[in-house]
Amino acid sequence: MYARTVRLRLKPNSISEFTRTFEKDILPLMQKQDGFKDEITFVAEHGRDAIAISLWDSKESADQYSRDTYPQVLKGLTGLVEGTPEIQAYGVGNSTFHEIASQG
Repeated sequence: MYARTVRLRLKPNSISEFTRTFEKDILPLMQKQDGFKDEITFVAEHGRDAIAISLWDSKESADQYSRDTYPQVLKGLTGLVEGTPEIQAYGVGNSTFHEIASQG
């Protein structure tokens, strides 16, 4: 399993719109992608910093999403995000939710 993290800086007072946009527009796009497993978003208490973690069946699926669909996702967040989101990718070591163990 593979994970992508995206760190975002939200514009002031945009948390409600960010959450709505993610649920209504972005998640449906992601769910159509081959290899997509799950998405978790976190928003800091002050409402400006957010982290989105997506889980994929493989690095190849995550990479294909990055190339083919992520540009659409960024476009959908226009007006809600300041600066350029920071993306990192990881192999998943453990997950109780997905009942996997490290493969390394």
